[in-house]
Amino acid sequence: MSDSPAADIDQFATLRSGVTICFRDAGSKADPVILLIAGLGEDLTFWTEPVVDALVAHGFRVVSVDNRDVGRSTFMTTPAPALWRQVLARPRRDGYTLADMARDAVGVLDHLGIERAHVVGRSLGGMIAQTIAATEPGRVLSLTSIYSTTGARNVGQPARSTIRLLMGPDARNRTEAVRAHLRITRHIAGKEYPIDDAAEAAIAARGWDRSAGDLAAGSARQIQAIQLAGDRTAELARITAPTLVINGDRDLMVAHTGGEATVSAIRKAQHVVIPGMGHHMPQALVDPITQYIFQHAERVGTGGSHVQIS
Repeated sequence: MSDSPAADIDQFATLRSGVTICFRDAGSKADPVILLIAGLGEDLTFWTEPVVDALVAHGFRVVSVDNRDVGRSTFMTTPAPALWRQVLARPRRDGYTLADMARDAVGVLDHLGIERAHVVGRSLGGMIAQTIAATEPGRVLSLTSIYSTTGARNVGQPARSTIRLLMGPDARNRTEAVRAHLRITRHIAGKEYPIDDAAEAAIAARGWDRSAGDLAAGSARQIQAIQLAGDRTAELARITAPTLVINGDRDLMVAHTGGEATVSAIRKAQHVVIPGMGHHMPQALVDPITQYIFQHAERVGTGGSHVQIS
């Protein structure tokens, strides 16, 4: 483990619900807090050390979480939905929801005694962040939603080619998990930003090693949580936190229409579209994306009602 701020050791919060959430806490406790929420099947280390280090260097305390059903957080015992249910968007009714996942993240803030945070989420994490902003407005200083969507069926849908890849066999070991990650990430990353195979293999291997349970079943339950939430457009309209939406124009996982719909739903939301970017945050985009995040948070922190993106 490196000596960088991003390498702080795992910590755990057991919530009133009985769910235990693993988190990391980097930077000075005197600094304003940025809460990072990762995407579908991603553990907290998918927010790579350069991302966390950059935000800490700009004067923020960075709290990152493993969502339930990934990493070292609780893996749920409810049955995973069958593949046909995921494809037809017919979720089981005994699954947890995005609201439950939002309460998990807020529970970590409660555990740490943090009243308000700048909330940043990517993909599924963006949906969770949106849900926090809509349902717990007093806890959110600002919202940044990265390559995410509203849940409306007519926007933000994955390409058919992506669906075919996602329907492949589940990884049974570390090697298969790395291969599967490389295959899907090459597809969705965007041609302008080809992936670094070695770096991505290390990320996938670390994610597998940190997993406390069945990643395939966990991801299926997370997909179900999205489907149970349905179209959240009306909920997003209630968001009052200053909001920044970031997405690329080459996203084969969450089509760029998802970002457009999010901006339309949230009053005064600002929109950044990065040309050539897909559904991935490669090293080449760490600097510009963290710049957008910290500038947005910093402007809000000094009392601005919303940030103007140049």
